[in-house]
Amino acid sequence: MDERKEEIKGIVSRFREEPAAPLEDEPAPVEPRERQREKVVDSYSFLSENIPVEITVEMRGGFVPMYNVSIPGIAGGTKLLLETKLRGELITEVKLDITEILDPKKVPEVKRKFQEAAARVLKRNFPMLSEDKQGILASYLVQSTLGLGELETPLHDDFLEEIAVNNSSEPVWIYHKKHGWCKTNIRLKDEEQIYDFSSLVARKVGRQINTLTPLLDAHLPTGDRVNATLFPVSNFGNTMVIRKFSKNPWTITNLIRGQTITSEVAAMIWLCVQNELSLVVAGGTGSGKTSFLNALAGLIPANQRIVSIEDTRELTLPSFLHWVPMVTREPNPEGKGEITMLDLMVNALRQRPDRIIVGEVRRQKEAEILFEAMHTGHSVYATLHADNTEQAISRLTNPPINVPEEMLDALAGVVVQFRHRRFNLRRTLEFAEVHKNGEYNVVYRWDAKADKTPKVGRASRISEILHLYSGLTDKEIEENVWEKVDVLNWMVKNGYESVNEVGSIVSHYYLNREEVLDSVKRNEKWVF
Repeated sequence: MDERKEEIKGIVSRFREEPAAPLEDEPAPVEPRERQREKVVDSYSFLSENIPVEITVEMRGGFVPMYNVSIPGIAGGTKLLLETKLRGELITEVKLDITEILDPKKVPEVKRKFQEAAARVLKRNFPMLSEDKQGILASYLVQSTLGLGELETPLHDDFLEEIAVNNSSEPVWIYHKKHGWCKTNIRLKDEEQIYDFSSLVARKVGRQINTLTPLLDAHLPTGDRVNATLFPVSNFGNTMVIRKFSKNPWTITNLIRGQTITSEVAAMIWLCVQNELSLVVAGGTGSGKTSFLNALAGLIPANQRIVSIEDTRELTLPSFLHWVPMVTREPNPEGKGEITMLDLMVNALRQRPDRIIVGEVRRQKEAEILFEAMHTGHSVYATLHADNTEQAISRLTNPPINVPEEMLDALAGVVVQFRHRRFNLRRTLEFAEVHKNGEYNVVYRWDAKADKTPKVGRASRISEILHLYSGLTDKEIEENVWEKVDVLNWMVKNGYESVNEVGSIVSHYYLNREEVLDSVKRNEKWVF
């Protein structure tokens, strides 16, 4: 990783433009007070495909940080030339049918053809330009032609979670993993450009956005989710929000290292997953419900069949798991062809799944099918919007979901995720077991003042279930939890955080527990 960072820094430094030397008689400029109060709080570099990008995050005396994007070697005049004159030449140069451009399977081939054509266009217009700079300008030209223009650069920043366009009269906003919401130095030129970007995204997924259908929920080929609205539904102008799809999905060891969850709570949840107990992951918006669901799914044994159901693909499981991912589909402009989550849940029960993962439960019929699946011997994991266990139970048992309290005994536990916006941190707030008739018992609860998650209750019902179906005594359950704590801490210590690494060790633990425990005891590196 360090070598890669140094390589990117080297690329950036090669293409950084030298500042112009000041004239001898020119007095040193006096910085305005706002400039004097500027403070760089972060800076880093990355590659947007093969375009070097420099980022600085500054405090400029306002209430939120400023996220500055700069591309060394591409000044404002160069950008204008590329986006006006040369972009038209490039479109004329490439002979492609619109169906090829919109087909997600042909994206690599289309990009390759445009990259080759862009190289020819630049060679004609800038014959003296070095090959390195021609390559960078060609990539920028292709991004502005096929992609989302200036929004493409932040899309490649792994530190970002959201990119928000509120209208053309104010800067683009981003949500940074370290600094929260920030303004940027990126502006879209007019409302028409925002509409064009939204329309481009819609066409790629077979949908449309216009005055009759001014709301859009869609996704990019990379998996990033897109929501767009048009004026006057959004009063200040056209909007577009992109929620970035994590290219390095969260695993249980990521969450432990980031202090989102403790090893003990994670081990208890692992024990539940191992023994096929159904769980619901609750939390507010942006609390990390889906990320936690992804981490939880990585603990499923490799010899079991998994069916996942989502509105938009967000889960990424180990490549060797027996996994069938399914997504819903919106109706076409004529109102036909819709595939709902309920349709997929009913269909999933006919696929002989051992485990069913549901992106989010929202409606009564979905919840009824979900709990019916639990009662017929399937392990189910789902997310739900609720801020604590009490609210989760209340949401499940009241309209619009309205599950009868008698059915809740099929659910073993609730994991509650919490996002503290003020301090920009995420924590597992509670882990609770569910008793009959909607009663619950909190086993672990986060202490905000101490930033610890102590045990506050005994997992009596989970212990009863494990004793009944696995023959484990209370002492054996406790020993098993602490054994898993040791394994998790060993994985964190050795940096095993990728989906396949964690999944491989967990699957080996199920097959040959002693082999994994021996490596943990000796603190040996695991050979994948």
